[in-house]
Amino acid sequence: MSTTTDQSPAGTSGPVLKRALTTPLLYFFILGDVLGAGVYVLVGQVAADSGGAVWLPLLVALLLALLTAASYAELATKYPRAGGASHYATRAFGPFTGFVAGFCMLAAGIVSVAALARGFGGDYLSEFVTLPVGLVAVVFLVGLALVNARGIKESTRANVAATVVEVGGLAVIVVLGAWLLLRGDGDAGRLTQLGTPEKGAAAAVLSGSVLAYYSFVGFETSVNVAEETRDPRRSYPRALFGALVTAGAVYVLVGVAASAAVPTARLVESSGPLLEVVKEAGGVPTRLFSAIALVAVANGALLTGIMSSRLAYGMARDGLLPSGLTRVLPGRRTPWAAIAATTVPALLLALTGSVATLASTLVLLLLVVFLIVNTAVLVLRREPGEAGHFRAPTVVPVLGAASCVLLATQIEAEVWLRGLAVLAVGVVLAGAATARRRGRGSRERAARQDTGVPH
Repeated sequence: MSTTTDQSPAGTSGPVLKRALTTPLLYFFILGDVLGAGVYVLVGQVAADSGGAVWLPLLVALLLALLTAASYAELATKYPRAGGASHYATRAFGPFTGFVAGFCMLAAGIVSVAALARGFGGDYLSEFVTLPVGLVAVVFLVGLALVNARGIKESTRANVAATVVEVGGLAVIVVLGAWLLLRGDGDAGRLTQLGTPEKGAAAAVLSGSVLAYYSFVGFETSVNVAEETRDPRRSYPRALFGALVTAGAVYVLVGVAASAAVPTARLVESSGPLLEVVKEAGGVPTRLFSAIALVAVANGALLTGIMSSRLAYGMARDGLLPSGLTRVLPGRRTPWAAIAATTVPALLLALTGSVATLASTLVLLLLVVFLIVNTAVLVLRREPGEAGHFRAPTVVPVLGAASCVLLATQIEAEVWLRGLAVLAVGVVLAGAATARRRGRGSRERAARQDTGVPH
């Protein structure tokens, strides 16, 4: 039933996803996910930890993200199929670790989508109309699910348009910052002010890099659409590294512009620090910038929703989640069951407002996943995988794993408590899933013995 552009990945069977992503579409997919809603509030948070030299933690975070991105590039081109970190961990360490990795990613993705849904109904939307946040969140999430189910090509084409709008808005900030400096209203001296009264320079860079690192982690969602990429061995590394470098350059320029244009204390106090640049420079309607921010929120939620549904689909195909989640729409070949299964808990979180208590655990959960992925690269070197796949120098995943441990040491104790609670749930569910899988394997072996079928 498959065509030459819709082949099952090596070692798989059953329903397959349509290969529709080209290198440019994948590039914009990754860029749009990295340049998401976070950049519109990120600068003030980083400034609170690092001082006026906001650009330096952003640059450090980019370099650290590239280490783990190289590990993802190797594994995504070696095993181009949905499931991402969960699939890699399963191959390297077994189904228990695979479930834990997948659960962490799935929990982070669902909470992120719920938070973005509530964010969409907040202050930016209030510039145009005032509606109940819960109502907005429901309509928003149902709409995203429908776009996701319509097809990966349609979703990523919508992402291309949204990413152009996002990047255009950030370009406006860079131009306005430069204009403020040229007319003598900015202060370039703030760009070298590193540290706060509570922290020295080194501690300020490291703590600021933790926040900045979160802004780059969108790249990990792309491995879940590698199976839907036409030539992942060629396209994925180019799209991944190109998008990260582009996002890094934009982030650094935005950090420079915001810090030079607006006093650090004002950036820290503002919930919309980039809007402060617009106000300082004048000439750009605040409603226009609010509209751009809404596009960024919607785009980030769409891409994270795609990741979550593909991850659930891949875990189900690996036997870690119920097999019903592998069901796809007959014509469009999109995983409708996984889309529905990830949308429902996001709706519940958005309506109950419990997202705020879990949002700060996202970085910790992702660092756990990244640590597993970096070590899985080294373990899986014994397998050949797809011929001609990307291969990172051995020192890169080693440094990537070390960077995860380093950043985790900078996370506050109360966040660790919440993160450990989520991990505990994942461990319990992983144990149950592993036991079911072993039981199923035992029954299958017994059936083969009863029928005389050789092992």
